[in-house]
Amino acid sequence: MKQSHRWQRSLILCLLSLSVVAPIVFVSRRLQVLTRDGRKEFLDELSSVKYRTDPLKLNAIEQEDREELEGPKQVVYKENDFGSKFSDSSENFDDSEDSRIEGSRNNLLEKNVSEIDHDETQDQEAQPKELCSTGRDQKKFNVTVMHNENIKTHSQRNTDEITKVTEKQSSSTLNQHHQISRHQSRRATNHTVMEIKDQIIRARAYLGFAPPSSTSHLVKELKLRIREMEHAVGEATKDSDLSRSALQRMRHMEASLSKANRAFPDCIAMAAKLRAMHQNTEEQVRSQEHEVTYLVHLAARTTPKGLHCLSMQLTSDYFALRPEDRKLPNENKIHDTELHHYAVFSDNVLACAVVVNSTVSNAKEQEKLVFHIVSNSLNFPAISMWFLLNPPGKAAIHIQNIDNFEWLSKYNTLKEQNSSDPRYTSELNYLRFYLPDIFPTLNKILLLDHDVVVQQDLSTLWNIDMNGKVIAGVGTCQEGETSFRKMDMFINFSDPFIAKRFDVNACTWAFGMNLFDLQQWKRHNLTGVYHKYLQRGSNMPLLNSGSLPLGWLTFYNKIMYLDRRWHILGLGYDSGIDSNKIEQAAVIHYDGIRKPWLDIGMGRYKSYWSKFIKFDHSLLRRCNLQA
Repeated sequence: MKQSHRWQRSLILCLLSLSVVAPIVFVSRRLQVLTRDGRKEFLDELSSVKYRTDPLKLNAIEQEDREELEGPKQVVYKENDFGSKFSDSSENFDDSEDSRIEGSRNNLLEKNVSEIDHDETQDQEAQPKELCSTGRDQKKFNVTVMHNENIKTHSQRNTDEITKVTEKQSSSTLNQHHQISRHQSRRATNHTVMEIKDQIIRARAYLGFAPPSSTSHLVKELKLRIREMEHAVGEATKDSDLSRSALQRMRHMEASLSKANRAFPDCIAMAAKLRAMHQNTEEQVRSQEHEVTYLVHLAARTTPKGLHCLSMQLTSDYFALRPEDRKLPNENKIHDTELHHYAVFSDNVLACAVVVNSTVSNAKEQEKLVFHIVSNSLNFPAISMWFLLNPPGKAAIHIQNIDNFEWLSKYNTLKEQNSSDPRYTSELNYLRFYLPDIFPTLNKILLLDHDVVVQQDLSTLWNIDMNGKVIAGVGTCQEGETSFRKMDMFINFSDPFIAKRFDVNACTWAFGMNLFDLQQWKRHNLTGVYHKYLQRGSNMPLLNSGSLPLGWLTFYNKIMYLDRRWHILGLGYDSGIDSNKIEQAAVIHYDGIRKPWLDIGMGRYKSYWSKFIKFDHSLLRRCNLQA
């Protein structure tokens, strides 16, 4: 009995043991198969994801576009070339972004696959040891399950990283698309304005086909549409300047043009009409340009009303003075060779005032300054009266009348000029060639044109060594500069007399601020040289009008070049001079026809000139002269 119970107990224990061990063995073998097959399927899925990168990315972009972009859509224009240009660039951009995203995904996937393979190798090495014993089997089973869960968690984390990278790259792609769209919008801001103007031109061309006395309904409609479109566009230069009704009027105009197109279907006649309109418009533009040029030169040669009023008032006041009251202060300094002498030849009261005031206000030693102003008999009283009322501080001033130069008549120098420009016909413009005769007691003199402004102290010029040269000035032979001048631009080098004596590539210089050594002038008899070239030029076409080419010939090889910062040119014709260069220059020159005292003067440069005139002066207010 006891033995039977013992057998029963053993059988039960065996069955229990079998029921425990058999599942472990079965599960272990099944898990090995599942793990190997599962890894293989997982790798297959990863490889398939790599090949599905593009479709997934595009779908993601479309989904984000539907969910996030809630603003108004961009305007798509009708021109095929304009649209295709940006569509091509967008496609190229998408391709580059897709390749970059795919590359980053592939890198992450390769990293994950290598880690999985490494884990699989370790797992395969550990599997033979799992079946050694029953106790170990249970423990190894738990470890294997935990390891598989780690692999799954790691794979899921890598997949999440891939998803985040994809979303980030997609967002970057969308931002780039938005930037391209905004760029397209900025570049096409004047598209509607240009289309309106084209419609007006087409409508006028169709009107040209109708007889002059035609009163048909289509002609009336086109004229009405032209007036409406001209009123809609006005002076607009970009689409944002247009009113809301402009687009509606464009549609009405397009409908009228369609009617005209059906009424006048001849394309050849249309092209000929447009060609004739184009030529007519070019003729009108050329005519208006000539008219503008003439009016500007006329304004440059005409004395402004306010300046004429000032001269008349000063002249009247001057002759009302007693002779003893007409003497200027400090006239005893005018022959002192130790002082700094400046010469100005002018018939303009305000111009002389600015030259003197700007030089005095920037001088370190005003008591050393002596100004010699030479004018004609018409403006001599006005200039004298101005400086009697407004003496230049400690500086001395000497005013002379050109009619008192009796020695000038013996030269008979001024040739007949076929020009109405006073720059070429005024005697004052040629006095620079007679400086030793005008100032016989002086050794050096600094000649300033009346259209300059002095911005720095000029005393250092008197201490420079001229090395036997007669004149010092700033060169104008630097190509690319607005003041660039070549000798053959003004002088006829086809004349053998000129070609043998002068180099066509020689550097030229500017008049307007020049220091003269009068002793060297006399030694070389340059006044006689000037007369020789003046006489030769009167007999044959040797040079252009004006004193500039005569100066180049007279002082050839006798010039000492100064630093360009001493003298800046072009303020009377060039609107693009750098303001930093102007402020750093010692002297600025309003050469050209747009003088600062004229209404046609350039506004951006007038302040440099007007700050040396006190426009609150009673005489200036009386003549309505303003800055």
